[in-house]
Amino acid sequence: MKSYAQPISRLIAELAKLPGIGEKTAARLANYILRATPDDVEKLAESLVEVKRKIRLCRICLNPTEEEVCHICSNGSRDQHVICVVEEPDALAAIEDSGVYHGMYHVLHGALAPLDGIGPEHLRLGELARRVADGRITELILATNPNVHGEATALLITRMFKDSNLKMTRIAMGVPMGGDLKYVDKMTISKSLEFRRGM
Repeated sequence: MKSYAQPISRLIAELAKLPGIGEKTAARLANYILRATPDDVEKLAESLVEVKRKIRLCRICLNPTEEEVCHICSNGSRDQHVICVVEEPDALAAIEDSGVYHGMYHVLHGALAPLDGIGPEHLRLGELARRVADGRITELILATNPNVHGEATALLITRMFKDSNLKMTRIAMGVPMGGDLKYVDKMTISKSLEFRRGM
């Protein structure tokens, strides 16, 4: 980065802090911004500032929103007795975009990762416990990611509510539609067989 002027180097360093963005991608983005019109760059900067200024967490499900209560939680036609627990807002968006789920959500804002210093106290589990404690919830759908951290998080939540009358379900895992079995890893095939269903 020594070959870049200081403001460009600083921009690259800031962009490289974003998840999934390495130094080369950050440099490409910085060069794109350099070629963009001043108006486009101002719009980008304004949108970044606006997101930080206007967006807060929904007081019920903890999904980012402009209002105190998000559009999902304020929708009276949704099933108020089922909560789908997700790790991050982007998982909520993916489920919502599928159009098949019509219940409520709870965003944990992370998953258990002890080696990275993320324990139960870093997740929004207290808020989930309070929602369940009011007695209206009949089912928790655990839609954490199908990896080590997501599985550990789902297990922790299952243990949290083991003495309640709550129905606990886990999203199915297995071979994706259009997938080819010869390219699927052993764990996915194992889960596909474990969660098989009748025809």
